[in-house]
Amino acid sequence: MPTRSETAAGASSSGLYRMPPRDIDAERAVLGAIIMNPRVMSDAIDILNGEPRDLFFDPAHQVIYGAMVELFNTKRAIDRVTLMSEIGQSKEMDAVHNEAYITELVGAVPTSANIEYYSRIVLEKSLRRKLIDVCAGLTQDAYDEDVGVVDLLDSAEKGVFALNEQQQTSRIYSLRDIVKDNVDRIWEQIQSGGGITGIPTGFEQLDAKLSGLQRSDMIVIAARPSVGKTAFALNIAANVARKGLAVLVFSLEMAKEQLVQRLLCMVGRVDSDRLRKGYLAREEFPKIQEAAAILTENKIFIDESAGLTPFDLRSKARRHASQYPLDLIIIDYMQLMSVTGRYESREKEIARISREIKGLARELSIPIITLSQLSREAEKDDMGMPKLSHLRESGAIEQDADVVIILARPPKAEQEERKNVIIVNIAKQRNGPTGFFELLFLNNIQRFESKDSGRHLDSIPPEATFSSEPPLTDVSPVMMAPFEEHEEPLEEDEDEIPYR
Repeated sequence: MPTRSETAAGASSSGLYRMPPRDIDAERAVLGAIIMNPRVMSDAIDILNGEPRDLFFDPAHQVIYGAMVELFNTKRAIDRVTLMSEIGQSKEMDAVHNEAYITELVGAVPTSANIEYYSRIVLEKSLRRKLIDVCAGLTQDAYDEDVGVVDLLDSAEKGVFALNEQQQTSRIYSLRDIVKDNVDRIWEQIQSGGGITGIPTGFEQLDAKLSGLQRSDMIVIAARPSVGKTAFALNIAANVARKGLAVLVFSLEMAKEQLVQRLLCMVGRVDSDRLRKGYLAREEFPKIQEAAAILTENKIFIDESAGLTPFDLRSKARRHASQYPLDLIIIDYMQLMSVTGRYESREKEIARISREIKGLARELSIPIITLSQLSREAEKDDMGMPKLSHLRESGAIEQDADVVIILARPPKAEQEERKNVIIVNIAKQRNGPTGFFELLFLNNIQRFESKDSGRHLDSIPPEATFSSEPPLTDVSPVMMAPFEEHEEPLEEDEDEIPYR
């Protein structure tokens, strides 16, 4: 009986049957190479590690490869005699034509050295057939009104993800090669004379602890609402972009216009509340123009999709990385992401999201900063500091993250005395030290700065004059001093996000 792929892929618009994707010669080459040199079986099985009936198109090849896998797993020799014995025991001899066919397979390949190349061809054709099968099933379900759209999208996502994971094979590396690459990298760092091995954040104390943002790391920045998560992340984004690197921001909470307004205030050192209300001093507009000129030269990209799913995140990030340079991803924020389908609890949803973010960081080999809410438990102790256990809705975030940075205000008794101070707690670092340090958060200009920077702008100078006249134009851009970080406007307390 034909499979869905043979049925659905088989019918063209003209009504003629179309054979599913296949490469019989590549299948013969794989089997022949293994019989010629059984030691390459490990190379083949590393790529072709699924069910033989799914991997090979020819029924005879399915049976032969299945016998090879069984012999390999039981540590028996793979040759013509053992193959025929194994096939005979499985009672599938009729599918293999005859014993001479196995002998003929050896002549189908000139050398066993190209086993990986042949195996990848077989895998590619197999994945194409499976994709046809998935699409055919989705087509049938889409016509069924009893199947909900959410369930349909979930099936599509899971089907494509499963195929994608199957085609990703990871090689085993020799320690000799790994050590050599690491020694070369260490020597380059020594020669450069700097202690930062990753992407500089623009904050000396943070870079001293982290040595910069490291490739493949998942960095979580967590805080209660209105403490400054978004502002801090945007400060890092702007600092990274000033180095000529590319940043992709996924904003689930705010529109792109709001993010840009924050960036303008931060770079131009302009009061964000007055900008929002339209009460800028006349001399402040040139600062906005100067900031705009600087930002337009930076490689910061924004995606404002609400309800982003892990599948959306992965596909958009991959597509962007294939078209533009990409050095850093920022997600604002994790608890606003969603997954299709039904889960037993919100914790399991967040665990899935966290796992996918970590996998994407490794796949693209870039750091990913994801913001996260802290639970209300973090506020119950007036003298205490938020802890890793306060990460909201899932312990999986703590487990998956390479670095967890918790932002908090000083204890309530000290907040008046230590105005604008934000305590930065590196609560977890998989490959380095943890610890605390303090930054100043200038909320009115959405900017974080070092406490000893000497440029603390708490308000607009009293001599500033206001005007309703048209703003000045054609102001030449000027470069600013390096900026640290800033914080976000008031967030709603979303401690109770409804379960999706």
